[in-house]
Amino acid sequence: MKRLAVYCGSASPADRRFVRLAREVGATLASQGIGVVYGGGRLGLMGALAEGALDAGGEVTGVIPEALVSRELANPDCTELVVVNTMHERKAAFTRLSDGFLVLPGGVGTMGELWEAVSWAQLGYHAKPVGVLNAFGFYDGLLAFNRHMAETGFVRPQHQGIILAEVELDLLLRRMRAHEPVTPITAMNPGTL
Repeated sequence: MKRLAVYCGSASPADRRFVRLAREVGATLASQGIGVVYGGGRLGLMGALAEGALDAGGEVTGVIPEALVSRELANPDCTELVVVNTMHERKAAFTRLSDGFLVLPGGVGTMGELWEAVSWAQLGYHAKPVGVLNAFGFYDGLLAFNRHMAETGFVRPQHQGIILAEVELDLLLRRMRAHEPVTPITAMNPGTL
């Protein structure tokens, strides 16, 4: 893995553990020679992630829609800042520029990015690992709901392992490196759908 798209919040929660976590993740990725591809913002967890990676000598590629650049939310310190027109172009760029997806705590935008990465893996639009760092139990409910979707038959058995979740970053990165792509829906026999 040379680059990971890292999805996380642009907010700065009152609980500073989340901001420290993002900064530590950025520094750890840089120390392992993994470039960061992220939303290009300078605020919240996004800004802390980029700062941690840059301070550790890492490569940081920001991908941000023009509408957010014009509101002065872009991070000018990125190694490279890619400006796109729409959020759809942003998500496509994340997929194109990265070797996998790492999800940190975040809000609605982060959830949209996570579920799109999972959906695209199911459909065969990419064959990259999707890792969720479940720090502080933040994603316990989401992971339980994902299990519930699988148990009720809304996630095929072949796709139940798309989300790789761990509470420790090093273990999650090991699992992501060992990732085996799933059989996408487009390659499945219609009788098994």
